[in-house]
Amino acid sequence: MSSARLSQEKWIDAGFDALNRLGPKALAAEPLARQLGTTKGSFYWHFKDVPAFHAALLQHWHEAALTDVAELLGADGGADARLRQFGRTVLTDASDTALRIWAHTDVDVARRLAEVDAERLRYLGVLLKHFGLTNPAFAHAILASLVGLPQLQADTDRIAAFDALVDTVVALA
Repeated sequence: MSSARLSQEKWIDAGFDALNRLGPKALAAEPLARQLGTTKGSFYWHFKDVPAFHAALLQHWHEAALTDVAELLGADGGADARLRQFGRTVLTDASDTALRIWAHTDVDVARRLAEVDAERLRYLGVLLKHFGLTNPAFAHAILASLVGLPQLQADTDRIAAFDALVDTVVALA
C-alpha cells in the first residue's frame, strides 16, 4: 500500500476514471482504494462517507461543465467556430455519457445534469440566433446529437459528424 497521502483531487480523479470505465457501482471506497494502491482509511480521511464522495465528484463535474459554458460564452470568433468548439468541448467530456447513465438511477445526478444541459441549451440558443435560427428545437436537436454521438460505434469520427451538422446549420443561414 502507498504511504504517500492522497489529495481529495486524486480521489475524485480516480472516481471519474472508475465511473467512466466501470459505471457508478465502482464509486465505492474499497475498489477506489485498491485502484489507488492505498487503504480505505485514506478515503475516509477526505470524505465522510461514500455519498459525500459522490456529492464531491458530482460537484466537481458540475462546476467544470458550467465553467466550460461560461468560457465559451465569452470566447471570440464567429458563431460557426464557436459552435464547433462547443461540440468539441462536449464530445471530449469523457464523463458525460457515464453521468447520463448514472442519472437514470440517481436523482441528484439527474438534477445536476439537467442544470448543465439547460445552460448548454441557453448557449446554443445564443449561437443559433447568429444564424437566424430561433426555434428552440434546433438547440435541442444539436444537444441531442452531442449526447448521442458517443453512443455510436467506436470507429465513428464524432468530431467530423458534428462538423457536418454545423455545416448544415451554416448552410441554413
